[in-house]
Formats: sequence, structure tokens, C-alpha cells
Amino acid sequence: MRESDANRIRQLQLLATISDEAFAQITRGALVQTFPAGANLIYEADSVDFLYILIDGMVELQGHWHDKESTLAVLRPISTFILAAVVLDAPALMAARTLSRSQIVMLPAETFRAAMRDDAGFAVAVAQELSGCYRGLVRTIKNHKLRSGTERLANYLLTQQVRQGGGDTVELPYEKRILASLLDLTPESLSRAFAQLDKYGVAVTGSRVVIGNAAGLRKLARPNALIDNHKPPKGDVQGKAAKELWPLPGDRGCGMELE
Repeated sequence: MRESDANRIRQLQLLATISDEAFAQITRGALVQTFPAGANLIYEADSVDFLYILIDGMVELQGHWHDKESTLAVLRPISTFILAAVVLDAPALMAARTLSRSQIVMLPAETFRAAMRDDAGFAVAVAQELSGCYRGLVRTIKNHKLRSGTERLANYLLTQQVRQGGGDTVELPYEKRILASLLDLTPESLSRAFAQLDKYGVAVTGSRVVIGNAAGLRKLARPNALIDNHKPPKGDVQGKAAKELWPLPGDRGCGMELE
């Protein structure tokens, strides 16, 4: 592994406090590979030999059942995935494929687990990261179960608006069929949801979305700090745990008032 790649993954809260000796241990057999768009990285039920860290590109996590598939998450750098399977030495519950040309660091699972046993501080960081993943899952489940499809789309657009600088124009980062699956909608339901947002000044042209009435869209979406995490952290925060822990004292989780 190049020193520059090692320095990048050390930005993760998961690895920020690991001892130099343990870090050297888990990176000794590491691989850094570049994959083209559409590459299958993991299949469901695969044995897990590596922890994956996305350092460039975009990765989709999927679930399958018979002839159906669903997008569970879309990851951007710097992100880990299949951490729980690595910790438990268990088969993968998700499939993973690249949505764009992606560079991925692969840390050997066995040495990762050994480092957890040897470095108590690192084990705590792993527990925090898994807790961040769990809280993110709870947010997703609440979003899907408690909101209509139109409300889910409205909150998604507000999230993207903040992440893309707060302007009136948002670029959808992936195909609409992936967005529909991510929001637990059919493509037809997503089209109807966009049509319903027309009255709130939302205009869609290809992947470009113009939000003409942000206040009205926010009134429809009713973002809630116990579901959403719209407000981006200050600085370059990496990892699920860090994204749950970033708020300043008194901030309830997304920079918004609770309903």
C-alpha cells in the first residue's frame, strides 16, 4: 500500500486512534485495486476475507430475493462496507458493485480481527463505527415506514441540496431507477412523486433538479432530527460513527428543530 493511500484511510474515525503497530499489522497484507463501473465486488453469502474501504468512486449495496433486487445503500468515499461480517467472520448479507470507476482498499479480515483483540482502543472504535451503521439503519427504516413516497423524495432532495452547497439546483448522483430502489419506490412511483412535487417548485430535467420553493418543500418534508441528518458536518468527517457524532453541543442531530 502506498503511503498516500494509508494516510487517506487513516482519516476514518475507525482507524484514527489505532496504534501504529496495529495499523501496520492490518495493512501489511492489504490490497489497493481499481475497478471499472459495474464490477461485482461481493455476492450475498460470500465468505468475507477482506474489509473493503472505498477511497474513490461510488459503490451500491444490494439485496436479492429470487428475481427481485433492492438498493440498500449507495456509498461515497471514504466509506467502509461489510464491517459487521468481518467482525463476526460471517457470510455477507449484501452484494456490492461499483456504480463508477472506483478505487478500493481491501484489509485482510483475519488480521483486522486480531488487531481488535490486541488493541482495546481500536476495538472501541470498531464498536462505535458499527453503532453508527446501526443508527443509520434505524433512520432508514423509520424513513421508509413512517413517510409517504413523496415525503421520502422531498427529504432526499433537501439532503442533496445541503450536500451540494445549498443552491437551487441539485444533480441526482445516480440513475433514477437506483434512486427509486433506494427510497423503496418503483420507478413509476418515483415519477409520480416528482410530479407531485411540481407544486412545490421542483422541476426535473434529466439528472438536474431545480428546487424553486425550498421553504414549501421543507414544509412538506418536515425534516426531523430523529430521522434525518441533513446538515453536513463542518470539516471532512469520514465514517458512520463520525457522521452520527459530529453535532455541536445542543445540536439534536441534523441542525433542525424537532417537530
